[in-house]
Amino acid sequence: MSKQPLSTSLTGAEISWFAPLCDGDDDFLGHRNPRYKSNWENTSSIVKTADQLGYRNVLCPSSYQVGQDTLSFVAGMAPLTDQINFLAAIRCGEVHPPMLARALATIDHMLKGRLTVNIISSDLPGTILSSEERYARSREVIQILKQAWTQDHITFEGKYYQLDLPSGPVKPYQQNGGPLLYFGGYSPAGVELCAEHCDVYLMWPETEEKLLGLMTTMRQKAAKHGREVQFGLRVHVIVRETEQEARAYADGLLSKLDIDLGTAIRNRAQDAQSLGVARQSAMRNQADEKYYVEPHLWTGIGLARSGCGAAIVGNPDQVVAKLERYMEMGIRSFILSGYPHEQECRYFAQYVLPRIPSLSLPHALGRVPTAPPNSPLACGPRT
Repeated sequence: MSKQPLSTSLTGAEISWFAPLCDGDDDFLGHRNPRYKSNWENTSSIVKTADQLGYRNVLCPSSYQVGQDTLSFVAGMAPLTDQINFLAAIRCGEVHPPMLARALATIDHMLKGRLTVNIISSDLPGTILSSEERYARSREVIQILKQAWTQDHITFEGKYYQLDLPSGPVKPYQQNGGPLLYFGGYSPAGVELCAEHCDVYLMWPETEEKLLGLMTTMRQKAAKHGREVQFGLRVHVIVRETEQEARAYADGLLSKLDIDLGTAIRNRAQDAQSLGVARQSAMRNQADEKYYVEPHLWTGIGLARSGCGAAIVGNPDQVVAKLERYMEMGIRSFILSGYPHEQECRYFAQYVLPRIPSLSLPHALGRVPTAPPNSPLACGPRT
């Protein structure tokens, strides 16, 4: 494997936490504990804790079957938080794009520029489209969002949307393109979409060699569009004072897991048949008998959940070293989580967070205006 780090213009990293809006919090994997049910009280408490402890962003996912509504949740959290950004997942096609642009711009003003957006291209509930069609629809949605946020008029003729209307009501707080767009996907159509239009390419955990391969491909494709894409990693984490304690806690998470139930939990997600989930399963199949696929990367998480299926496990020095290695590779955003989420949020903040130079990507990439919030500049161009 090449040890040559991928270059980046940023120093430090965006350290983010996860808001389990989709009923994905527990003290044991595959074991339903009502105490951790996804509801406003529990999830808002996790986000307020992350804000107070100094995390720079929080992913708010979207899932129709088991989820709270993402944008409603983010809007409700705006006056309850001070510093943390929100990474709101949107399913392209779910909301008419001009109305979506207006909703996101409104929330961005409520947050004073603390909004980022996670572009999701999976099927809408009750519908099935090919991968190519889903990404083609997402491309149109993104193009309309960018017109709405940066131009005085939306003029669009596509397969899914035909629009001709003023964009006055939908200017966001953030300048230079509006909220950053984060994207995760592995199919050729998805990679091309991110390279052309998105700002941060989110990956799920894999071996370092495979991550480097994904990053190299994305950088090459983005360069063909005259662009640079930042890289993010969505991964779980278990950190304790000693490696022995951390590994024991990881083993304990599986102590009440019924494998058949774990399979059912994985399959309930709308992305259960995606290429990304298949890659997580393949990684787990390559792991040792304790589910470690490389030092300190534990794949046992994936036995009981779809999506991100591995955790960084170790003592503080080991976890810091792993994150620093990812940063040397060029990763500048980490979206972390653990079980249960609020407890692990506190452990990571105690042992690791102060040791990683942190940044806010919207600020680092020049999206948040310096003008006062009520000035014409802060409100964007007017029609």
